[in-house]
Amino acid sequence: MSSLIEGAGIFIYPLGLCSILALFIMVERALALKPARVLGDAPGSMRSKILSFYQKENPDPESLKAFTRLQVAQLERGLFVLEIIIGAAPLLGLLGTVTGLVQVFAHISPETGMPNPEAFIQGIALALTTTMIGLAIAIPALAGNSYLQRRIELLTAKAEVLIQGLIDQKVCN
Repeated sequence: MSSLIEGAGIFIYPLGLCSILALFIMVERALALKPARVLGDAPGSMRSKILSFYQKENPDPESLKAFTRLQVAQLERGLFVLEIIIGAAPLLGLLGTVTGLVQVFAHISPETGMPNPEAFIQGIALALTTTMIGLAIAIPALAGNSYLQRRIELLTAKAEVLIQGLIDQKVCN
């Protein structure tokens, strides 16, 4: 493991930050998006906020829909950072790849046309390690983001059913 970290050179710091942020966001959003937390009766849930708004404000249908959209936007909190990580981690890996290859070619002996063996090993290690780490961060982050987006879509559909019921109830009264 330490050779992997050493092989990534300075790129391990931004890649490590990406990894930690991605993991934190995915765990936090997975816990926050539990259906009971969002559509349950607990104070602070999206459902309770919508019902409270409906009872206190007696809104027209468009205001109720706008309030619900605002609540749905809260479900997506932090996911833009995850999307940035999905794009940035492989690019950081690619930057490490290019940097490693530049190191290899910068240390080619003019007399022999061969690279310095130590510089060659370090350059190739940097190139391969950063690519691998960047992809190892981006792939699970992409899967996690897709899962969370799907969960938000499902919760949004359920919230739309709730507000439509409130609108229909208001029209019938």
